[in-house]
Amino acid sequence: MRRALISVSDKRGIVEIAKELHELNIELISTGGTLKTLKEAGVPVIAIEEVTHFPEMLDGRVKTLHPAIHGGLLFKRDDENHREAIIAHDIVPIDFVIVNLYPFVQTVKKAGCTFEQAIENIDIGGPSMLRSAAKNHAGVTVICDLSDAKEMIGQIREKGDTSLEFRRQMAAKVFRLTAAYDAMIAQYLMEEDFPEQITHTYTKVADLRYGENPHQKAAFYRTAFREPDSLADCDQLQGKAMSFNNIQDASASLAILREFDAPCCVAVKHTNPCGVGIGDTLDVAWQKAYQADPVSIFGGIVAFNGEVNETIAQGLSELFLEVILAPKFSLKALEILSVKKNVRILVTDPDFEKKFDMTCARVSGGLLVQTTDDIEIKKEDCKVVCGAVNDSDWDDLLFGEKVCKHVKSNAIVLVKDGMTVGIGAGQSNRVGAAKIACEQAGEKAIGAVMASDAFFPMPDTVELAARFGIKAIIQPGGSIKDDLSIEACKKHDIAMVLTGVRHFKHG
Repeated sequence: MRRALISVSDKRGIVEIAKELHELNIELISTGGTLKTLKEAGVPVIAIEEVTHFPEMLDGRVKTLHPAIHGGLLFKRDDENHREAIIAHDIVPIDFVIVNLYPFVQTVKKAGCTFEQAIENIDIGGPSMLRSAAKNHAGVTVICDLSDAKEMIGQIREKGDTSLEFRRQMAAKVFRLTAAYDAMIAQYLMEEDFPEQITHTYTKVADLRYGENPHQKAAFYRTAFREPDSLADCDQLQGKAMSFNNIQDASASLAILREFDAPCCVAVKHTNPCGVGIGDTLDVAWQKAYQADPVSIFGGIVAFNGEVNETIAQGLSELFLEVILAPKFSLKALEILSVKKNVRILVTDPDFEKKFDMTCARVSGGLLVQTTDDIEIKKEDCKVVCGAVNDSDWDDLLFGEKVCKHVKSNAIVLVKDGMTVGIGAGQSNRVGAAKIACEQAGEKAIGAVMASDAFFPMPDTVELAARFGIKAIIQPGGSIKDDLSIEACKKHDIAMVLTGVRHFKHG
């Protein structure tokens, strides 16, 4: 008689699976709560102690870590030495293993979870059984996801056993699971920013129609632990499924929103902001973001940090947009936007944190990891090296500095009265980025302020700014030719503010 070991934390559906295995003349052995569940359901089952001849101990921490279990799992069916060893030690082979693990991540996510509770929910015996069975998948079928049990039972009914191909697929799934499980525990315990080894684990949320382009395949995965800018935690109320590019743009918009406490609206295109506005009300912020660049917003993403009302929704409905994000939409707003059936409406977390962690970039042969650029520059951190800066100028300068850090470098942002009026992104030289921003602003550049993500290597950007009527500039400083740019500002009566902080954004 063949034997199956069943030990599951999540017991939904396990009774039905056990009954079918019993009907197939497969002997069942089980542990703890699973044993109790099966017995109460009237399923014939053998307690693990009857196999190991050793009681569960240490509050259940030790029950399956025994040669009678792992010998039965690891025994190679075609190895005569193995056969002799299990006969000599009276070990019965185990042919099927059905195990799912203690819910470690679900436990630590619960409010009030203590460190001790987290540690007790680290499964030891479960991963050990899964790994033993997966290693010996030539002769053992291992199931770590109960949804796969139906296929296993179907193959046993039809062929008398599972196929090697199926067993190999299940073994691979086990090693993915146990690797992810260990990675989540390591992440929970990790205190260093940059440990000697780093392992990230993600769970698939959805297959996407395609990647950045139609010929590329893609999928969306979420992190194990919640992050403050997680699109995976958004609720989609209407519209088509999010695309690869939608997700990247939406994530960029949320990152910009988190810079501001005041009512804010952000329009994003190709991960760069094309319009950002703040105001006393969200209606004002929306109008500023739209007026910042009414051309580029077409086909873009618009995000808000407050409730979208009827008035805003009416304006949005008159545009072609891909995605609209906000922590809340009024019922009337949703009614208006429902006419645009394809536009994706996402509800974000209204209580998002401003805490940022690490950012990663995949490169050929490796991974770049860095702390997030979350530094907040304040007025007292800055140095006015020439000219006079009034309160409204300071508001616009600091606003521009915040937006600039989210624009691909080289980056120049022009701001006037709490709204962007020109953005130059991703240029190979700084004066080129400034030229784009100034030409985009046109007459709006007169009396605007300019923010730069890095220093001016020469005074040509200041000269350009003067021709367009810029009245103040904020930039990190640090060039060996800073004096030339400062002298150019004095010449054209432009105030210059140095922050000492660079904001390169290459990817």
